[in-house]
Amino acid sequence: MTGIRSATLVATLSLATVFANDTPASAQSVEQFYKGTTVTVLLGQPPGGSYDLYGRLAVDHLKKFIPGNPNVQIQYKPGGGGAVAVAYFYEQAPRDGSMIGLFAETLGHIQLTDPDIGKWKMEEMTYIGSFAGVNAAFVRRGGSPAKTVEEMKTIPMNMGCSGKTSQSYQSPAMLKNLAGYKFNLICGYPGSAEYVLALEKGEVDMVSSAWNSWASVHQQKLASGEFVPMIQSGLKRHADLPNVPLMQDLVSDPKLKKAMEFASAGAAIGRALIAPPKVPNDRLEALRTAFDKMVKDPDFIADAKKRGAELDPSPGTEVQKASLAIVGADKEIVDLAKKGMQ
Repeated sequence: MTGIRSATLVATLSLATVFANDTPASAQSVEQFYKGTTVTVLLGQPPGGSYDLYGRLAVDHLKKFIPGNPNVQIQYKPGGGGAVAVAYFYEQAPRDGSMIGLFAETLGHIQLTDPDIGKWKMEEMTYIGSFAGVNAAFVRRGGSPAKTVEEMKTIPMNMGCSGKTSQSYQSPAMLKNLAGYKFNLICGYPGSAEYVLALEKGEVDMVSSAWNSWASVHQQKLASGEFVPMIQSGLKRHADLPNVPLMQDLVSDPKLKKAMEFASAGAAIGRALIAPPKVPNDRLEALRTAFDKMVKDPDFIADAKKRGAELDPSPGTEVQKASLAIVGADKEIVDLAKKGMQ
């Protein structure tokens, strides 16, 4: 009996030790977790452009509003038009709230239209909040072959883009494949900074990129006519571009209009922070609350204005609704958009 009792006592003590080791982690408060932790903001694009602009704002201001005041840093993981970073984020990123992402607004579209690449599930990731919605603007160089939208139906235009998972490819591809625009898509640029530079050099005739970035970085070239906005994507015209048509304005067929609207629905997501699957609810709530406080902070607003970053923030719950609406779209419309994005 003594041997049995000893074995039982050892087993009991061993289990007690395991539970004792587990208890601090499971009972750890949000503040305790984040104190001394580094939160990484993962970007799928290289430095430069609107992703970097808003990512750096998050790095410089978010820590003040997260309990425990963790360090916040940025990490770049470019490749595949941002898909490399998103795949890593969905499959391998820490699930403890120490990594968040800032990715393209097209993730839901990629999941539906190109599942071989978009092997993630937006339903399992959680948006923290959006800095601003994003209308993309097709901007041509002043000396481009076609000068009007009508001429673009008959005169070929070389368009620079990063990869098939990016808006820079998907939006012009929709107009090319479904509306007959003569766009020659030249992909392979690492990001928007590189294909806009190609536009400046005359290597390409037009590119599609976030209007937020055009307006903050290229005011002089826009004012001089060196850069000319021609078309925009989004669900409504940007206040800066009241006379620039939306993609859906360029087609008359009702189904094509819906397909264009579906392709543009990511505008409501814009430049938004997102968490990977299975982050504890209390930490998600803390991150969402921190974001909501940050975007109302006078110092943050002043810094964003100084950097030329447009602000029209939305809370994570609203961004999540927009994302779920995309992945829940009608199959017929999704199939038509998929055909357009080939």
